[in-house]
Amino acid sequence: MGAITERRRGSVLEDAILDAAWAELSEQGYAAMTLEAVAKRAGTSRPVLHRRWPSRVKLATAALGRYLATNPIQAPDLGSIRAEMKVLLRGMSSRARPDLLRLLFDMSGDLAAAKTRPADLRAEITNDRTIRAVLQRAIERGEVDPDRLTPRIVALPTDLARHEMLMTLKPLPDEVIREIVEDIFLPLVRLDR
Repeated sequence: MGAITERRRGSVLEDAILDAAWAELSEQGYAAMTLEAVAKRAGTSRPVLHRRWPSRVKLATAALGRYLATNPIQAPDLGSIRAEMKVLLRGMSSRARPDLLRLLFDMSGDLAAAKTRPADLRAEITNDRTIRAVLQRAIERGEVDPDRLTPRIVALPTDLARHEMLMTLKPLPDEVIREIVEDIFLPLVRLDR
């Protein structure tokens, strides 16, 4: 009699599928990724994938979100918001390889067909815990006026960085990081003394 394999369920199965989807995206790109290839790589079936993610774009979004969650950007306490924001943006830039940026363009047709806006995708795959931690430390140090931290201003540095990388398909140069932090963001949030 052959060996009996234990059936994977729940998060174990989901992790295997998302790992397989990420491998397919990384190796083949979005255009060549198929649910059949992901199912084969994950050792499961297409109907199992389809129950969790009804489309290729949903599966790719989940795989991208998991990649970002398992590769978080670190911005340690460096004693100043200027230094910490620069580290945060450098981390974003390092993590956003050109193939990842191209992935977003490759997905755009399917996103539009699903009536998904880029802002919806961003909300689904990212979180703002790191920038909120940086800002909280800056408030505690008296560097930032908390009354100036509207949702749009909080998102501004990372939105500008994301935009620059999407427009150039290149990592952020140090000068661009300096401009975003020192010339644009800090004047908006500094505590008036």
